[in-house]
Amino acid sequence: MLLSSGESIVSPARARNGLRTPVAQRVQKHRKALRAAGLRPIQIWVPDVRSKRFVAQAHRQSLAVANSLYEKDDQAFIDSISDWDTT
Repeated sequence: MLLSSGESIVSPARARNGLRTPVAQRVQKHRKALRAAGLRPIQIWVPDVRSKRFVAQAHRQSLAVANSLYEKDDQAFIDSISDWDTT
């Protein structure tokens, strides 16, 4: 199968057998260079801050902190460990 760019798409099975597309070859070369530089790939999962569930949970937690008896102490702690340039 050909893409509009003229490059062909190769199935995963064919790719495993060494029949890679030019794009896959460039990616492989780039990853090989990164590994040679002492880097390794990792995958991390982070909360999706765009989700309604995240927004609701963040709001619930911010209200809990704001209404806490220790709110001033908690904020003072956060301020003391934060390195924000306030100028």
